[in-house]
Amino acid sequence: MLFTRRSALFCVWFAVSLAALNAFAAEPLEPGDRAAVRLVIEKQLAAFADDEAEQAFSLASPKIQEMFITARNFMDMVRIAYPVVYRPVGLSFHVPFVQDSEVWQTVEMRDAQGIDWTALYTLMRQADGLWRINGCVLRRGLGQAV
Repeated sequence: MLFTRRSALFCVWFAVSLAALNAFAAEPLEPGDRAAVRLVIEKQLAAFADDEAEQAFSLASPKIQEMFITARNFMDMVRIAYPVVYRPVGLSFHVPFVQDSEVWQTVEMRDAQGIDWTALYTLMRQADGLWRINGCVLRRGLGQAV
């Protein structure tokens, strides 16, 4: 029992240490860029909600567009693999930060079944100066069974 408790405490300490190191390495994002990043994500979520595949696809980076080729392919993937992103019922944005020339934006989401999720979006500024979504990773909310 003692070993288990010590192991758990070590894991918590290690995770907090890594998060602190990551925070030191990250750069803050300017307020105007913060607003622009949030707006891109909100526009894409609105496009998903309205089944506007072309609009949602246009907010993805060229890399993502190359992967899916068509807006319909992209929309189908999101609908099937990311249902909470396709139709969230609740959103909460964290403060974004820059890491390795990408913006990382964490968004807490709730799905239709009341399950909480954490979405980590990565965005890249394009040559035209606009932000585009370069990826999204989901993790089920803390304390919820899988």
